[in-house]
Amino acid sequence: MYMDYFDMGGMWMFPLLGFIVILIFIVVFLKSIGNNKNEDSIHHSESALDILNKRYAKGEITKEQYDEIKRDLLK
Repeated sequence: MYMDYFDMGGMWMFPLLGFIVILIFIVVFLKSIGNNKNEDSIHHSESALDILNKRYAKGEITKEQYDEIKRDLLK
């Protein structure tokens, strides 16, 4: 009496279902990691004054422009 693996009444479906469940957990885990990175970047955004200070430090704007923009921001 030889019984083929596929003739065992659907027993072949259990490893397939296990593989699918593991794959779903991996996808959900990776998506949650990606969402956390996006949320972190939103929560740690720079203020306008921080951006202004960096632009001045890089030499993108002059002292006069810096003072004028800073006055406008602090109003």
